[in-house]
Amino acid sequence: MKFSTVLLSAAAIAASVSSRPLQRRDVNAALVPQFGIQAGVNPDGTGNCDGVNGPNGRPILIPCACPPNRDDFIRQLNQNVAAGHVINNPGVGISFPEDGSQASQLARLNAATVTLQNLHGPGVGCPQAATTFGAQLTAIQNGQSVAPAPAPAPAPAPAPAPAPAPAPAPAAGGVDPNLVPDFGVARGASPDGTGNCKGLNNINIPCSCPPDRTAFIASLNANVAAGHAVNNPSVAVSFPTGQSKGEQQARIGALLVTLQNLNGPGVGCPAVSTVYAQLQQQINALP
Repeated sequence: MKFSTVLLSAAAIAASVSSRPLQRRDVNAALVPQFGIQAGVNPDGTGNCDGVNGPNGRPILIPCACPPNRDDFIRQLNQNVAAGHVINNPGVGISFPEDGSQASQLARLNAATVTLQNLHGPGVGCPQAATTFGAQLTAIQNGQSVAPAPAPAPAPAPAPAPAPAPAPAPAAGGVDPNLVPDFGVARGASPDGTGNCKGLNNINIPCSCPPDRTAFIASLNANVAAGHAVNNPSVAVSFPTGQSKGEQQARIGALLVTLQNLNGPGVGCPAVSTVYAQLQQQINALP
């Protein structure tokens, strides 16, 4: 009887040990690609800052909150790798192998990219243009080993942007939708399965961008009624209805601010998910 009791106890211990979940260790932070871009560079006062250079050699506009804090990013990456998929977009599987093979380097870079693009929800995060991940991907595919680069030096504190002139209050029904240009970019174009779709000039953007037009105009109305971006109160907005250069500049500024702060301060859709930056350039060039 004593012998059988010992056997039962041993079996219970074995069952208890086997039922415990395996503990996954965190990824090696030294293998997490550096962003290569500093957040908050050259803010234009509308939520836009400079990202990597586009095909025209000029910086692509990105939300000023991008790229995210590296420690916060690595914590999110650890959670995704432990789950085996992007927590905020479970259909996207990831892995983070640590050897130096080309396939493992590509897998690590993919894990970093999809974590970046799904930080706040499915396809809601920072665009790839907020990092040098695209250039690193090309280098790896060309057989070059990408060593972790040092983090970029902090950008100098920007001077506060001048507040625009106060705008007349919007009509009771909100802004005139006829004065809100179409986005000019279709949402969900050419998805790559990692949360990337194609925006202006084939630049990668979150597949959730641009937003639904009705929801966008509702957010624009809220911002104009408040006189500032509701999700980023330090950024004033106005939406005058005249056709002078200054009034057109104010309207396009309000559109960009609303777009880039849809879900929080600097958390929204990048300018390249619309033609608004091009329209802004055209307006600025007016006499």
